[in-house]
Amino acid sequence: MTTTTGTLTPSVTPSVTPELTATLRRLKLGQLVDTLPERLALAKTSKMSHAEFLQLLLADEVSRRDTTSAARKAKAAGLDRRMRLEHWDATANVTYDQAVLDELASLRFVDAGQNALIIGPVGVGKTFLAVALGHTAIRRGRSVHFERSDQLFKRLRIARLDNTLDAELRKLLRVDLLIIDDYALTASDAAATSDFYDLIVERHRRASTVITSNRDP
Repeated sequence: MTTTTGTLTPSVTPSVTPELTATLRRLKLGQLVDTLPERLALAKTSKMSHAEFLQLLLADEVSRRDTTSAARKAKAAGLDRRMRLEHWDATANVTYDQAVLDELASLRFVDAGQNALIIGPVGVGKTFLAVALGHTAIRRGRSVHFERSDQLFKRLRIARLDNTLDAELRKLLRVDLLIIDDYALTASDAAATSDFYDLIVERHRRASTVITSNRDP
């Protein structure tokens, strides 16, 4: 019986020189520094060409920038970052039509300038779904604004007093997807009713609005 012995050579992760780090940061590509050693090792083991390696690095940067941009826009839109479709709990004790959910998630209604009314009792996930649709719309390059109805109409009432109502309404008319949460939770006064009417009429067939409510149709 013959035995052989040898020494295992541990894999070494390539290091990034200070000069390369400085250059990447000057080009505003400093985020690549954290993943570059792993990418260099992958390129070596996969025997990538220079062009393939460059494509891999640039794809990483594009993905990172898209994610950062989407997060920034979602925050500006008033969306809760925890309420996204990938966090949807399919095991929750809630009855819903999967086909309708899939249709909403496709955002074809946004492409067509149509609206969605999400109704149901408290605690069934109306707000979660509306916000999740907003996140999906942002990732697809759409502009979104989310606001609870009581806060929205209070803000518009104040705008009416300081003569900025037209400017505020124009902002709401411009967004591709307007989400009004908890509509009709309390009775609306004449001003709020008028503002709501103006929003719906002006956005009709031009942009989409999602409204959540616990009221019956």
